[in-house]
Amino acid sequence: MAKRVGVALTKRVVDAAEKRDRRYFVWDSELSGFGLRVEKSGAKTFIVRYRAEGGGRSAAQRFVTIGRLGTLTPEQARKQARTVLGGVAKGEDPADERRAKRREMKITGLIDLYEEEGCVIQRGKRQGQPMKPLTKQLTLARLRNHVVPLLGHKRVSELNAGDIERFVRDVAAGKTNRDEKLGPRRRVIVRGGEGAARKVVRDLSAVFSFAIRSEILQRNPCETAAVRKTDNQRKRFLALDEVTRLGSALDQLEAEGVNSKAVNIARLWALTGCRREEIASLKWSEVNLDDGLLELEDSKTGRSIRPLGAAAVTLLEGLPREVGSDFVFPAERGDSYFQGTKRIWAKAVKKAKLPGVTPHTLRHTIGSTAISTGEALALTGAILGHSNPRSTAIYAHVQNDPSRRAANRVAKKIATALAGGVSPARTGKARPIDLETLVASLTDRLKAEGIDGARVRLIVADAMGAKNATR
Repeated sequence: MAKRVGVALTKRVVDAAEKRDRRYFVWDSELSGFGLRVEKSGAKTFIVRYRAEGGGRSAAQRFVTIGRLGTLTPEQARKQARTVLGGVAKGEDPADERRAKRREMKITGLIDLYEEEGCVIQRGKRQGQPMKPLTKQLTLARLRNHVVPLLGHKRVSELNAGDIERFVRDVAAGKTNRDEKLGPRRRVIVRGGEGAARKVVRDLSAVFSFAIRSEILQRNPCETAAVRKTDNQRKRFLALDEVTRLGSALDQLEAEGVNSKAVNIARLWALTGCRREEIASLKWSEVNLDDGLLELEDSKTGRSIRPLGAAAVTLLEGLPREVGSDFVFPAERGDSYFQGTKRIWAKAVKKAKLPGVTPHTLRHTIGSTAISTGEALALTGAILGHSNPRSTAIYAHVQNDPSRRAANRVAKKIATALAGGVSPARTGKARPIDLETLVASLTDRLKAEGIDGARVRLIVADAMGAKNATR
């Protein structure tokens, strides 16, 4: 083990340790093996490092977590570290003993440990990074509202696939439903159902994966359980006449005096295809009106650049800027962003007679409008900010200029419908077209959009997989 030069872990040193691009350690110069672990998120945890079975380079290196800064002061952590290292000198293996105790902990305790140490992204380009605060909040809420009441009393080592299957059936049947008033203006409403069951079993599987990484368990019972973990694919999108009805409903609500921020947020959902929070929490620093772009600092897939159509640019140009706020739609009180869209959106879809339509439906609408208009897959992906593995090779090098033109063409149709005008629909049956003609047409369109030859070949190869096509 390479020798590390340490410093005395005083309060000043610990407080001054700043977060970096990766996890790092600060080792104490006075007590060998005592250290501070600083996560990418900035979280600071006191730890002890030692060699098992009496030491020696061939012995396994162990780590024991003492506690988080805030829960413990540096001096309190140092005192506990001395106790741990004293046990090691007597031949004890505290890390192994702690794992043995954790195997006997109950599911409630495992969820508490997961909240403290395990809420990170497990796969994808953000793997290892902390969950976004809202994601963490919703994940833990599902675990505590569904898992704890039904499985919280069980020990982690005794849970099996059958328990998981019964748990999923119980959540789907509504056994965890509750409606409880917690105090003035505070109420918790928990609804089960099949959708909730699918979400929470994925959360629980992540908890067990964390337990495996922490050597608390050796298996994940959710992996072998015969339960459905994927959601139904949402294929609902709005036809242009439905967009017209939505636009009319938003105009009526604005005329009736509802908050214009909620109405304009909904309009931008429709015109951009952005996710709900991407627009609601939009900052002026992310709006580039000169180039017609949204330069999102931290979307679901990280930093993302989205092209804007002319209608969206015009709407943003007409919005007032409130002094002292970075947000395009600041909250009515406090320094956060406006979060009152839910009630007004419900009124809009009711007035437009569009039951079941959500803000995410508008994202599907932009995508379906783009494809039906004949926009290339790569340009549609640029508009929506997609970043899934299969599409990355196509989307990676799309230039802003052609994607902006595509966004303008698509948003123009949506803007026309929002304003009350609908392009006349084609009539008659779809006419078949041979594959060679389709490929030739697609190749010409992609080249016209400025996509380079390599990207053209990728997209055309994907199109060649189709057996039939209709105009």
